[in-house]
Amino acid sequence: MGLLDLEKHFAFYGAYHSNPINVYIHFIFVWPILFTALVLFYFTPPLFSLSSSSPFFHPVLVFNFGFLFALVYALFYASMDKKAGSLAGFLTLLCWVGASFVAKSLGFTLAWKVVLAAQVFCWTGQFIGHGMFEKRAPALLDNLTQAFLMAPFFVVLEILQLSVGYEPYPGFQTKVKARIEADIKQWQDKKQKKHS
Repeated sequence: MGLLDLEKHFAFYGAYHSNPINVYIHFIFVWPILFTALVLFYFTPPLFSLSSSSPFFHPVLVFNFGFLFALVYALFYASMDKKAGSLAGFLTLLCWVGASFVAKSLGFTLAWKVVLAAQVFCWTGQFIGHGMFEKRAPALLDNLTQAFLMAPFFVVLEILQLSVGYEPYPGFQTKVKARIEADIKQWQDKKQKKHS
């Protein structure tokens, strides 16, 4: 699977998210998982020191692992698709800014408790979506990196497809749909062989 092959990545993700209720559950829970992770990353040490007279100094926005994490995600998304990827990248950096302010106002002692509660709640919702509606284990069990890295971008891409019919290039949805159907059929055949 090519690192920047959007069609393959989205088809892999789509094969695990074909039930509309599960898709909507992911719309609700994926971005809060990213946001709360960035809240926790706020408390990592700065990657470099800035003096208070520096034009890049801000008392809340710290260039730490949270910033690096958000920047890598944003650049990766933008490199996969200029329009939807840039939007997802912008939203990721916006999450970093928002998470920084939330983390600073909560302080570490309260922040990690809020993050833990939010993460447990959101992950539980997603596992329920997969177990009750999708009837298929989450993608993270087959490809952890793809699931964590790609999920926020795919939520944005899916919302754009559903709301305005967005396609990164003509024929994208048709090709992805064919791949998803083939993957689901292969998974169902494999599952049926196990039970026979």
